[in-house]
Amino acid sequence: MALEPGILAGFFLIFLAVLLGPFKVRIIEENLEVFLFICGVAAMTISGFVELPGAETGWRMEIIKEALTSPLNSLNIGGIPIGIFQVVLIAGLVIYKWHELIHKAIRKMASALSLKVMAFILIAVLGLFSSVMSAILSAIILVEMVNALPISRKSKIDLTVIACFSIGLGAALTPLGEPLSTIAVSKLSGAPYHADFIFLINMLGKYVIPGILVYGIVGMFFLGKVDMKEHEMEAADYNETLKDVIMRAVKVYLFIMALTFLGDGFKPIIFEYFTQIPPTVLYWVNMVSAILDNATLAAAEIGPAMSELQIKSILMGLLIAGGMLIPGNIPNIISAGKLGITSKEWARLGVPTGLVTMAIYFVIIFVFGI
Repeated sequence: MALEPGILAGFFLIFLAVLLGPFKVRIIEENLEVFLFICGVAAMTISGFVELPGAETGWRMEIIKEALTSPLNSLNIGGIPIGIFQVVLIAGLVIYKWHELIHKAIRKMASALSLKVMAFILIAVLGLFSSVMSAILSAIILVEMVNALPISRKSKIDLTVIACFSIGLGAALTPLGEPLSTIAVSKLSGAPYHADFIFLINMLGKYVIPGILVYGIVGMFFLGKVDMKEHEMEAADYNETLKDVIMRAVKVYLFIMALTFLGDGFKPIIFEYFTQIPPTVLYWVNMVSAILDNATLAAAEIGPAMSELQIKSILMGLLIAGGMLIPGNIPNIISAGKLGITSKEWARLGVPTGLVTMAIYFVIIFVFGI
């Protein structure tokens, strides 16, 4: 069933607004969370005019409850719900209280190692272990480490973007890492795959682990000239208030709500068109995960009737593209908020890095069939 032209036009306008608005309008860039929330509400409203067989669309208590609670229980570790909001808030309070000791320890570590080695370790270790300690915690550790390093702002941004690509890849290896991996394992838990805890490691590990190590090597070359004196002055002038810490957590909460509404709002497009696209094309089409919730896309696209090649192409496309823009991944959102990275600053390196990475993996998966 094709969607009506008016409905398609509405979705297209929202998509363009989300994609281009932060780059073109300064007030949107400065209030990105609110803007995305408004776009999510608009998408949900439009989707209410569409009826999909076997799927609910539009406003309903179920999705409102999910939007309100998902920032509070996005992961479930050992039966205990752990949310982005709580982790960001608690970590922010800890850093607010002991930031001098934390930054001093990080600078001491940086002095003991070369900065390039430090960058490699930071990117590779956080990427490899994000599937165990979650993408949320990995991102929080990342921004504090990067913030304390004696490097220029440009180098901090470059290092953060590369590291977020690494964390985004690594977090998908187990259900503990991020919602996308949790959903993928759940969708494939029955026949014929019987997905368990190590299912994604077995399927994606040969792509993800080398990719993380390559990101670590690449990140070593994005460090500018060191100015330790300048950095120490910056650390001494730390002036983040308790209000700043709380508001950052609130903004992350609103960001996740916005992505929940956007993902569910665009469900008619995803169900009606994406699921009909061949894997080689869908791999590239999934670049929309740079601005849409990749967990929602995975839930709509992945099913037990798919071949292993189809599943791999969907997941890898979603994971890589998620690093290209700020809304694409949880680590991006946390890092950009803490370090004050704008959409333009992120896209300057994020977009070309994502495109090159996707091209490389496309050749590996589809051309060589590895």
